[in-house]
Amino acid sequence: MEDKTIDKAELKSAPETPAGPGGERLFVTSSPHFLNKESVPKIMHTVVLALFPAMAASVYFFGLRALLLYVICIGACLATEYAFQKYRKKPIKIYDGSAIITGILLAMTLPPGFPVFGAILGSVFAIGVGKQLFGGLGFNIFNPALLGRAFLMATYPVLTTTWVEPRTVQKAVDAVSAATPLALMKFEGKLTPVLDLFTGNVAGSLGETSAIAILIGGLFLRYKGYVNWKLPLGYLGSMAVFSGIFWLIDPSKYPDPLFHLFAGGAMLGAWFMVTDMVTSPTTDLGQWIFAITGGIMAVVIRLFGGLPEGVMYSILFMNAFVPLLNKHTRPRVFGAVKAKAE
Repeated sequence: MEDKTIDKAELKSAPETPAGPGGERLFVTSSPHFLNKESVPKIMHTVVLALFPAMAASVYFFGLRALLLYVICIGACLATEYAFQKYRKKPIKIYDGSAIITGILLAMTLPPGFPVFGAILGSVFAIGVGKQLFGGLGFNIFNPALLGRAFLMATYPVLTTTWVEPRTVQKAVDAVSAATPLALMKFEGKLTPVLDLFTGNVAGSLGETSAIAILIGGLFLRYKGYVNWKLPLGYLGSMAVFSGIFWLIDPSKYPDPLFHLFAGGAMLGAWFMVTDMVTSPTTDLGQWIFAITGGIMAVVIRLFGGLPEGVMYSILFMNAFVPLLNKHTRPRVFGAVKAKAE
């Protein structure tokens, strides 16, 4: 629910009621009338704070190169948002935190060794096409960070799938080419220990580093009331149940549910992308459909698709159906009846 702010112009145009017993006058304005201290900048900056543990973990495992990607992506997103708002002669709102979140999340979907020019290009696409082309914050259909990642995946497929081992497993070399846990599982049939997945001591994108760090940030947002519990529960729960069915059928071929929950971008997607207030449904039933279908699709892509990871495409695919879900899952108005056909 958005805050209702009333400016002086609105007060002048609002119908004025007779004076009350104490001489005060009331002004009739449109709903909603809920007043609280929440605002878009406050929520966005809280989300940035919640991402700090995961950011710190990725810098610990991959060094200053990870920090550089964060700085580049955040800076490019802010610059692109400023340029578009300036060109469209809109109020400059680059300090509301939304572009910063897009930059952080985009960086978290990239390998630690991803080149700077590619990070800039992906950031420009994420904000310019994924957000501003739709009209700005609140009007975009797709998650901007994931759209930027999908663009980079199509543009630089080799660079976006070139991984290095974290510093904690390296000895005498600076960088070692490596496969992610999902790639090892899909193409070589090898499973990574769950403890390594939980702590983040694995090769992968910055956002695949440390499931526990992402979980801490996600639970903090839930504590603040900024995350609807149905979305992460539905997404992760459907992944666990659906993958568990195949694991029970053939444990030697299919990994267990814990592997699916902690490997890849499942945690990051469930807590920080599926829960995006703009690109997720607003109705209870729509949220369950959105989350559960997305989680099942992610597992299907992982197990039977050509790519080892399916979180990004599952969320983007479901983003496209959000307007339909909002339209067809609205609860019936109390007392309303359908008109009989002639």
